[in-house]
Amino acid sequence: DKRCPTPIFKEVSPTFISRFTKRLINNPSKRLLIGITGESASGKSTICREIKNIIEQLSMPVSVLSTDNYFKDISALIKKYGSFDNLTDNGYDIDAPESFQLELLKTDLEALSSGCDIKAPRYVPNGTGVSIPNSLDISSDKIIVVEGIATMYKDVKDVFDVKIYIETENNIRRERFIKRAMAERNQNEENAIKQWEYLLHAGEKYVIPCRENADFVLNGHSDLQYFDKILEYIHTITNNFQ
Repeated sequence: DKRCPTPIFKEVSPTFISRFTKRLINNPSKRLLIGITGESASGKSTICREIKNIIEQLSMPVSVLSTDNYFKDISALIKKYGSFDNLTDNGYDIDAPESFQLELLKTDLEALSSGCDIKAPRYVPNGTGVSIPNSLDISSDKIIVVEGIATMYKDVKDVFDVKIYIETENNIRRERFIKRAMAERNQNEENAIKQWEYLLHAGEKYVIPCRENADFVLNGHSDLQYFDKILEYIHTITNNFQ
């Protein structure tokens, strides 16, 4: 990987292999939970899709879950303040741990890990702040990939067997975010830039401190061609303990 101009692996925890092997020996029947976090527009969804594709090519069943669906319902607050923007302008911090249903997320992850299917909530990303409970059917497959900033928040992070942090330069993330906000969310450039400034601050406050808990720090602007190596390793060692 280091022979590449931009290697995908920036850091690997020296204790990962021993911890991971011990977990498989002690709990061989548990599902494998992979958590992916990183700042906004760092490439979490891209890495998540790549993991899913590679695992499926290895003929292993895999489920995917986004922690964004565990945002608390804030529809009443949005109605009170008139809009989502007004709510955040008045101090509501959407990325704070307190804005997520972390207890429910942890309970659901533990259920998936033990082999139980769940019905996850679904957060509607249209500015209404609505969360629909018991809306998404998530199967407890052999491997479960979970992406979003809440994966590494306190207590929740300990549920994961593999913890991945995606790191990407701010200028690349800014360009990605503004493009996406204008194309997919119908925001004008001024509002997109305003939201980016908030996310930059929120990332420094809530997300970057989670980096130290990661087993792997990956370059979110790298070619993914070498990423299959670690997944093949996980696939092989997991099968050896079935």
